[in-house]
Amino acid sequence: MELDWSVIPQYFDLFMEGAGVTLVISLLAIVLGFLGGIVFGLGRISSNKVVYGLTTVYVEIFRGTPLLIQILIIYFGLPSLGIYFSVFGAGVLALALNSAAYQAEIFRGGVQAIPSGQMEAARSMGLSYNQSMLHVIIPQGLRNAIPPFTNEFIIMIKDSSLVSAIGLFELTYTGEGIIGTTFQPFVVYLFIAAIYFVMTFTTALIMKRVEKKYYVPGTMGGK
Repeated sequence: MELDWSVIPQYFDLFMEGAGVTLVISLLAIVLGFLGGIVFGLGRISSNKVVYGLTTVYVEIFRGTPLLIQILIIYFGLPSLGIYFSVFGAGVLALALNSAAYQAEIFRGGVQAIPSGQMEAARSMGLSYNQSMLHVIIPQGLRNAIPPFTNEFIIMIKDSSLVSAIGLFELTYTGEGIIGTTFQPFVVYLFIAAIYFVMTFTTALIMKRVEKKYYVPGTMGGK
């Protein structure tokens, strides 16, 4: 089959519309996952055995099962229990819940990398445990975790393509529709890959600037 590169300008607006949806769901999932990650990350370092146990179970389940299966369960499985989500809501929720599990471990690692002397110094200055965590430990932990957070954000943009499985009109699903009309899979998928690369590369550049400004060199790893 002859490659028809005119498909790209012909359907450019549709590609951009799909890319816009991808950015929106990725951003929502990242922000919600970040907030959830802090909550569950605090649970993972809690001295309360119940809190620690519940948050550990959550993290292990969402890190130990495929994201695609999580998406399918939320959209197709939960209606069996009388719980319904729109395709957009299901996609964002699944991505956010999954990302929260990974971001919880990133946050936990960042906090635990802080020397114990920091907490002792804060307490010696008259701060309570909660005040010490809020004003001393957590800010430093977040700075330590910037590199792996960057990796997670990039991964989330790429993983957002999985919501095409439930019919959400993001970039990948849009491309599949264009392929069905044009029969140009190589051209379409190559252009889609290029768009994803631009999005992830731009994200990496933005986070690099954040890292240069706030990152405290440590031993944090990636996902």
